[in-house]
Amino acid sequence: MRSVLYTVTGGTDVLTVEERPLPEPGPGEVRVMVHRSGVNPTDWKSRRGAAPGAALEHPQVPNQDGAGEVDAVGPGVEAALLGLRVWIWEGAHDRPHGGTAQEYAVIPATHAITLPETASYDLGASLGVPFMTAHRCLTVGEDGPQRLGPGTLQGRTVLVAGGAGAVGNAAIQLARWSDATVITTVSSPEKATLARLAGADHVVDYTRQDVVAVVGGIAPHGADTIVEVAPAANAALDAQLVANGGCVAAYAGTPDDELTLPVRELMTRNARWQFVLLYTAPAGWRRRALEDIAAAVQDRAVGVGADHGLPLHHFSLADTAKAHAAVEGGAVGKVLIDVIE
Repeated sequence: MRSVLYTVTGGTDVLTVEERPLPEPGPGEVRVMVHRSGVNPTDWKSRRGAAPGAALEHPQVPNQDGAGEVDAVGPGVEAALLGLRVWIWEGAHDRPHGGTAQEYAVIPATHAITLPETASYDLGASLGVPFMTAHRCLTVGEDGPQRLGPGTLQGRTVLVAGGAGAVGNAAIQLARWSDATVITTVSSPEKATLARLAGADHVVDYTRQDVVAVVGGIAPHGADTIVEVAPAANAALDAQLVANGGCVAAYAGTPDDELTLPVRELMTRNARWQFVLLYTAPAGWRRRALEDIAAAVQDRAVGVGADHGLPLHHFSLADTAKAHAAVEGGAVGKVLIDVIE
């Protein structure tokens, strides 16, 4: 089978396509014939590593997210899973050969979630990192909710920074499904169109409008939850926009980012800052997130593609390096690799 591998950290040139033996699933594992592999910023950041040029102990197959069909099960796994369409989450985390940039991936059975016939492989490969991150951001406030779904955010205002990004798009769709009032910020009219297609109630172009004034007019008491993509740049702005008892959930940043907060202003609002990283998040939350995202897919409440505000960019497995470069270069939309076309 064909696999994309890298043995040292670095740029896209470290990625190679190689033939490997077909792996067999072990106890508690399944083998998935991968149709689509999703590329996220976490994938190229892992590939680059903290020190480019560092040799890895084992060759690594990149990409956490994917979708395909279970074609083999290991000992202790129900045979009923054979043939099921599934989406994959955290395929590569702590598993050198578990990444989805290959024709067959062996992963724990718990990392393969049923994908209904009504959902495309494109959607399945777009769910893991973006939707789980968005779910975490929307459920870390002091008063929750712990679960998402119709009515769970009713009466609340959610502000999504960067509504045209993959996580921003997922946050808009999940918050809309949960009946929140959704406001988002964008940097261009084109991105504003995408955010509206995702389902945002209000879109603010921060390059042309006064965000504090516009958001304040929509939600005089502030945003109950702010889903923040650029915490270092937006900290002062968020402090003005977060509601009393509200939460700023920050999910992105670089190693050099430093954050300065107006302590007194946030104290008077009893506001909280919550930093979000999937790999170290609580196990209890992870189970709830997987169930809620699966329910949203079953309800046909979420989608990908231009009609849902997330244009798709397809690459072949041989062009995985180009796919990584597209994400690293800030491609607007979702980058997917067509492993099996």
